[in-house]
Amino acid sequence: MPIRNATYFKLALNMLLHSKLRSWLTIIGIVIGVGAVVGIISLGDNMQAQVQERLSSIDLTNIIIMPGYSRAQSDGQGFSRFGGGTTTTAQLTKHDIDALRGIKGITYITGLISGSEYVNYNGENASLSISGVDPQVWQYMNSLKLESGRLLEPSDNYAAVIGSGVARGIYEKNIGINQIIIINGKSVRVVGILKEEGGSDDRQIYMPIDASVNVIEDAKKNVYDSIQVKTQSVDIVDTVSAEIEKKLLISRHVNKANDRDFTIIALKSMAQSITSMISSMTVFLGAIAAVSLIVGAVGIANTMFTSVLEKTKDIGTMKAIGAKNRDILMIFLFNSAMVGLVGGILGVMLGSVVSSVLQAMVGGDSMTSAGGVSPYLIVQGLLLAVTVGVISGVVPAYRASRLKPVDALRYE
Repeated sequence: MPIRNATYFKLALNMLLHSKLRSWLTIIGIVIGVGAVVGIISLGDNMQAQVQERLSSIDLTNIIIMPGYSRAQSDGQGFSRFGGGTTTTAQLTKHDIDALRGIKGITYITGLISGSEYVNYNGENASLSISGVDPQVWQYMNSLKLESGRLLEPSDNYAAVIGSGVARGIYEKNIGINQIIIINGKSVRVVGILKEEGGSDDRQIYMPIDASVNVIEDAKKNVYDSIQVKTQSVDIVDTVSAEIEKKLLISRHVNKANDRDFTIIALKSMAQSITSMISSMTVFLGAIAAVSLIVGAVGIANTMFTSVLEKTKDIGTMKAIGAKNRDILMIFLFNSAMVGLVGGILGVMLGSVVSSVLQAMVGGDSMTSAGGVSPYLIVQGLLLAVTVGVISGVVPAYRASRLKPVDALRYE
């Protein structure tokens, strides 16, 4: 009569319990391997979730045009490569905006100016970033949310919307709605305060572009530090970017693409590049951590070969009383799978701790919202450990199953 699975399990468990030290040394190898893989992949998943959460607050239909161009840059995604020269004297003007207005797929287009100036409030000075925007379209081209007050309106002149970091934490006294700040001798009334987002907007001051020209040093009317374009949908961002490049090359009388004096940055492409980079990094680090699993697999194979030698006489006895080759094979495979399972359980626990520690080191409290080790990853970690255990035990188990009863009983 063939031996049932329950008997395989009992015999395998008995082998595991009666070789405690050797088994636990082998299990430690699996624990380290699974823990490293689970910890790193969990960290990568949480980082990616955090990035996606941040990117969800960014309008990916936006395209930014900047003055200047690195000749080494050719991907149009805002990432400069090494080498080549960079134009530094180029300017963006109202003429460039007019050249782009007829492009199909553009919903809004506006110029922006920016600078850093000393801002006085209640007798205290602080150097802050100031952006000049067009109140008519600015509210439609960003996803900023108000904490109090209102956004800029076309009728505003010396008015400002400030970030939460400007309103609180810079000056001894907090800035409230309708308070007056002084910028280059000009009195500016605060009409809105933005919600805290954890980015650079928290320490930003937004003003109508006409008024900002008068308070930002070196700013000129109809000359912009950047041009912002909003497309009708994310799907046409690449098409619109290509058309913008084509139009600007013509309007700025540039004959060769590498001689251009402007840079087009598609936020959609930047988001894809960041996500892809994190995914590649996670896979790379996970592959390095998986090397320790190979070491653990070798340890299981070594332990199983030793176990076969120790149990040779027992194998002969079992075969003598009717056990089949398949029964011996399954007993040793159950044993190796059990070693992998125990190592996997402890490894997942270790991986959870490793992930939490790495998250604290990388991102502090900001990473905790992404969550811990996912149930899906836990199941994958356990399956990986059991699979490694079974594969490592195949050859020793096969050799044990092929032993002849007479030779096994004579073995000393």
